[in-house]
Amino acid sequence: MSQDSTPHSAPVSFSARPPSAKTLLLNGIFAENPVFRLALSLCPAVAVTTTVVNGLILGIAVLFVQVLSSVTVALTRRWIHSKVRIPVYTIIIAVWVSTIDMTLAGFVPTVYAQVGLYVKLIVAFAIIISRLEVFASRQPLVPTFWDGLGMGLGFLFALVVIGAFRELLGNGSIFGIALTPEKPLLFFALPAGGFFSIAFLMAFFNAVERRMKPGGSKLPSPGGGAHG
Repeated sequence: MSQDSTPHSAPVSFSARPPSAKTLLLNGIFAENPVFRLALSLCPAVAVTTTVVNGLILGIAVLFVQVLSSVTVALTRRWIHSKVRIPVYTIIIAVWVSTIDMTLAGFVPTVYAQVGLYVKLIVAFAIIISRLEVFASRQPLVPTFWDGLGMGLGFLFALVVIGAFRELLGNGSIFGIALTPEKPLLFFALPAGGFFSIAFLMAFFNAVERRMKPGGSKLPSPGGGAHG
């Protein structure tokens, strides 16, 4: 089958012709999901996702930084010398992180008080700089925009799902609304529970994807690790 007909069956392979917008979006959300498939930026994913709201705010911040940084690199790559590209990418990311950081501090100070530290650390998130190196620096502007959007949405999706899982099991609530009178499994609200939550959700999504693949073959190993 073509990649468009089974959009989350395998990671995108780059060719002379850039992938379609649909392929890039679904690739970021499913086939190369930054958390569930590539296992990138797990530390902030564990630290922030004690509630859905915290995960949502950090996920939105990463989404904007990823898209804006990718577009900036795509527009300026001809002037970026290959020997200093990584420091330049870091500066570009830092500029957009500072912008998002000040915006969140000004408009949602209550939530920012809980996730502000991790917003500043977006500069060091492996997923952002890796997409600048792998995609934005090599592809045209429009595909780069869709790739950044897909990866950002994938990270946002992962944080919201992890946050919902942990908040429901650890606190018995969703979006701060109590669903049970007691805390069912407080362990999942703790840092150690965050890693177990990610492991369970990784296993779940991998099992679903394996079932959706023709013949139920094993998934490709995307690589990665518990990077920041």
